[in-house]
Amino acid sequence: MFIQFLKENRYVAILLTVLRLYLGWQWLNAGWGKISSGQFDASGFINGAIKNMSGEHPAVQAWWGKFLQEVALPYVDFFNVIVPWGEFLVGIGLILGIFTSFSILMGLTMNFAYMLSGTTSTNPQMVLLGMFILVAGLNAGKIGLDRWFIPLFGKLIYKKAGREQYSQSA
Repeated sequence: MFIQFLKENRYVAILLTVLRLYLGWQWLNAGWGKISSGQFDASGFINGAIKNMSGEHPAVQAWWGKFLQEVALPYVDFFNVIVPWGEFLVGIGLILGIFTSFSILMGLTMNFAYMLSGTTSTNPQMVLLGMFILVAGLNAGKIGLDRWFIPLFGKLIYKKAGREQYSQSA
C-alpha cells in the first residue's frame, strides 16, 4: 500500500522532486568538485580501504577488499575518470528528472561502494532518501523531463518492436 502511494500520489511527486533535487545537488557538487580541481586520484582512498580489510573487526570485507586490490587499484586511472563523471552525471539526471530511476540506481551503487570501502559520511542518509526515489519509479521524475521523455521513449521501443499501437499502461 505504501509503495503504491509512493508510485501514484501526485502530492508525493512534489516531495520526491524535493528529495531528487537535494540528492542531485549533492552528487553534482561532489562530482564537479573532483572534475574542476583536475587533481582527483582514487588511489589513496582505495589503498586506505584495502588497509581496513585486516584486523579483528575489519571495516572492509575481504571480498570487497580483494575487488579493490585486484580490479580497482590496477585500473585506478579508469576509476579516476568514472567516479567524478559518474557523480556529476547522476546529479544532472536527478536535477533534470531524466532517467531518474537509472540515475538514482547508479547513485545508490556508488553510495554502497563507498560504504563497503569503510566510509560512512552522508552515504547512509543518501541511500535512505535514494531508496524512496527508486521505489517511487516514474512518480519521482513526473515533475521533470521523464514526464515527456519516458512516454516518447516507450513509443519508440514499441515502434521498433513492430507493435502497431502504443499502450499507455506499458
